[in-house]
Amino acid sequence: MGISKETIIGDLVAKDYRTASVFKQSGIDFCCNGNRSIENACKEHELDTNKILSDLENITTEGSNAANDYNSWPLDLLADYVEKRHHRFVQDKTQEIIPYLEKIVRVHGANHPELAEVEKLFKESAGDMAVHMKKEELTLFPFIRKLVKAHDTKTPLDRKPSFGSVENPIDAMMHDHDRQGEIYREIAALTNNYTTPADGCNTYNVTLNLINEFEEDLHLHIHLENNILFPKAVQLEKQLN
Repeated sequence: MGISKETIIGDLVAKDYRTASVFKQSGIDFCCNGNRSIENACKEHELDTNKILSDLENITTEGSNAANDYNSWPLDLLADYVEKRHHRFVQDKTQEIIPYLEKIVRVHGANHPELAEVEKLFKESAGDMAVHMKKEELTLFPFIRKLVKAHDTKTPLDRKPSFGSVENPIDAMMHDHDRQGEIYREIAALTNNYTTPADGCNTYNVTLNLINEFEEDLHLHIHLENNILFPKAVQLEKQLN
C-alpha cells in the first residue's frame, strides 16, 4: 500500500479500515484526529514509528479488504448507510444503556463515585448526538444527495442552500465529533478502560461492555464521516461549482 511515516492517518484508514485496529491498540485517535501523519502521532504518544509502520504493513497484507471498502462507495449510498446503520445504533443503544447506568450508580455509586460522572458524560453524549444526527438527517445528508444527483445527471443544483457552502455544516458536525471524542476519552479514563472492579456485579460488567461497544461503533461512525463522506462532499461541491 506504500505506507510511510508521512502518511495521513485518516487517509490510510479510509483506504483500509483494518488499519484502525493498529491505531486503536496504540491509543491513537484515527477518527476525530485523523488529519495527522503517522510520525507526528507516534511522537505525541511516544511510540516507535517503525513498529507501528510494521504492524500496519502486516495487517494490510492479510487478505482482501473488500468488505470494508467504504472509500469506493457512492456518497449517497454512504450517507444512507451511516444514517440507517450508525444513527439507528446510537438511538437504540442510548436507550438501552442509560437505565443500566442509572442502576449501577444507585447500587455502586457510594463505593465508586466516578460512576456518577460516567453517567453524566454518557447522557451528555446521548443528548448531543440526538441533536447532531437530526441536523445531518434533515439538512446535511439531503444536500449531499442533491450534490450526487446533480453530478450524475449533469444538471445544476436547483438552488443555493441557506447555509452557503457544504463546508459550513460540515465544520459544525466535525466540531461535535471532537467533543464526542473528548467524552469517551474521559469515560475510558474514569473506568480504567472499561474494567469492572472486583466488587462490581454482572450488571456493572454488562454496562461497561455496552458503553465500550458504543464507543467502538462511534469511532467507525465518525471515521466514515470525517475521513470519507465529508471531504468527498466538499470536493464534489467544488467540482460542480
